[in-house]
Parts: sequence; structure tokens; C-alpha cells
Amino acid sequence: MEELYCIGCGARIQSENKDAAGYTPRSSIEKAAEGDGELYCQRCFRLRHYNDIVDVHISDDEFLTLLHEVGDSQALVVNVVDIFDFNGSVIPGLSRFVSGNDVLLVGNKKDILPKSVKDGKVTQWLRERAHEEGLRPVDVVLASAQNHHAIKTLIERIEELRAGRDVYVVGVTNVGKSTLINAIIKEITGDKDVITTSRFPGTTLDKIEIPLDDGSYIFDTPGIIHRHQMAHYLSAKDLKYVSPKKEIKPKTYQLNSEQTLFLGGLARFDFIQGDKQGFTAYFDNNLKLHRTKLEGADEFYDKHTGSLLTPPSAKDKDNFPRLVRHEFTIKDKADLVFSGLGWIRIAAKPDKPVLVAGWAPEGVGVLVRKALI
Repeated sequence: MEELYCIGCGARIQSENKDAAGYTPRSSIEKAAEGDGELYCQRCFRLRHYNDIVDVHISDDEFLTLLHEVGDSQALVVNVVDIFDFNGSVIPGLSRFVSGNDVLLVGNKKDILPKSVKDGKVTQWLRERAHEEGLRPVDVVLASAQNHHAIKTLIERIEELRAGRDVYVVGVTNVGKSTLINAIIKEITGDKDVITTSRFPGTTLDKIEIPLDDGSYIFDTPGIIHRHQMAHYLSAKDLKYVSPKKEIKPKTYQLNSEQTLFLGGLARFDFIQGDKQGFTAYFDNNLKLHRTKLEGADEFYDKHTGSLLTPPSAKDKDNFPRLVRHEFTIKDKADLVFSGLGWIRIAAKPDKPVLVAGWAPEGVGVLVRKALI
């Protein structure tokens, strides 16, 4: 069969990878082959008929092309990150590419945080983490694409900061960028069919244009895959454990030293040394936590992953990466963060430090921050 190209974005039509550009169900391709051979990829079809934007994954080289275009333009860059997974949602080298352009940092999934978490603390933490990555955002806005929380505030802030310039929305996959863009479109346009697509020069990569009243555009760009996201190691069925949809309900566990808490089979927390105390866990409400002795914890994990400790499921456990150990001495109230999964609050004091270890799949970040609560 001759190669077909999407008449919307120009991507080569394929039916193998739902997440890649040009995906179209096999039945649509066969129908087009029988007719005039013209068809839209699924992404452009949904965009054209439903004003619905679907995230598309792109290669590192394509993403570099995209970032160069952003850097060469005079624009406001809106960088969407996942509050639960800053490490896995930061774009490597973004500060170099945006050049002199202003960056607005948007922390998505605000509604999942317990209500006791103060916005100011989250904003400050995101700003500090951005500074470590070389980014100096002009502002930080917390929002929820899922529940349309603070979308109006975000639009107003974008309008103030762009000062008549175009806007590029960038982010890695799985941060909810497309859902956020869809929420912005509904707020700006109602149901008007005003979205168009255009290609980056010299590639089949399409960006989505949302026209603004003054002739400028909001450009939604495809997402790059970040290989250090917990989400990449899970089946579609188990993704819910790392992408909670409801407010997290904390659970407190009284632990003695030399006890271990397994976070399903995805990660592990060891309380190595210190006085008995309560550790508060902030994870998806359906993730089953299991307490056991530190001694023999390795054997326990090997024996029970896929059965007592899930996810991963028995079917997926052989492909799940090995857990890597990260040790910390904590001397103040702090959170031990498992990137993309959640965190455990530790109530240490300068005169009563505790020794702990966090285990996560190889490449997934485990870090300490000041306690958010």
C-alpha cells in the first residue's frame, strides 16, 4: 500500500502506535484506500470535529527542533509541570532554549493535594526546584486541568504576561498539558471552531494554533517523553496509581526503627534508625501499603511482587525495573518524595535525627524537601 499522509498536519499515517504522530485506526486507513485516499490522523480528526486536543509523543530530535523555534521567537513560554512529579516533568535544558523569553511555570494537578497543603508552600517549592534547573519563571500558577481549577486565573495571568506576544505551551507527556489546553480553549472560545494546525518548518511535526483577538496565537506543542517518569513503567490499567483523580487522603503509620513500608510493588520506604514515630503517607487512595521488617525485606519483595505487592501485576513484574536505594539523614520536618508517586512526611528534629532510605525504579527520583504540611 502506498504511504498516506494526514491532510491536516502532514504526518505519515500509521496504525501501530497510538501515542505517535499520524496514528489512525486500521479501519479508517482501509476506507480511505478504497476512496480518494485522503484522511485525517486521529489527532487532527478529533481536533477538527470536537475541538479536542490529544497529546502526541515526539522524538528527542523533533523536540529540539521545536525548542529552537520557541527560542527564536518573541513569546511567552508556558511550561506545564506535574506538582507530583517535578523531576519527571522538567524539560532538560529548557532554560538554554527559551533564551530571553519569559517563562510562566504552571503546576498542574493542584486539586489532588490535601486541602491542608498551603498554596504558598507549593508555589515556593516549585520556584526553588525551577531555579535548580536554571529556570527563572516570572510567576508560578497552580491549576487543575481535570477540574478546571484556576483556569480563569491562569488565562488572566497569561494575558498580562504575554503583552501582545504569542504564547507557546510546552511540557513533557503525562503532565496533563493537553487537558489544560482544552480547558483554556473552552474558557476562551466556548464552542467556536477556531483551532487550526500548522507544521514546523522542514518536519511533519504539527503544532496547534489557538487564535487570540489581537492576531497573536497560543501554540500547543507536542510533548516529549521523559524517561524518568514512573508512568512509563506501568501498564495502562495501573497508571491510575501515579495519576490520582481525587484528593489524596493521608495515612499515618507508627513505625519502629528497622521497619519497612512497601508502596505496592512500585517503591519502598525503610525506617533504619531513630525513635518510634508516626510517618504520614501521601499516595493515591487505592495504592496498598504494606508494613514489614527491614530484615528480610528484599526477599519479601522478590516473593510477593505481583501478588501481595501490586502494582506491578504478576504479568508485568518481570519487565518492571529494579528498585534503587537512596539513603538520607533527616534532621527537621521533611517530606521524602517518590517522584510521580507521592511522599512520606517525616517529623525529625535537630536533636533527634532519623536515618531513612527510599527505593524507586532506576532513574525515578527520590528526594527530600521541607515538609509541605
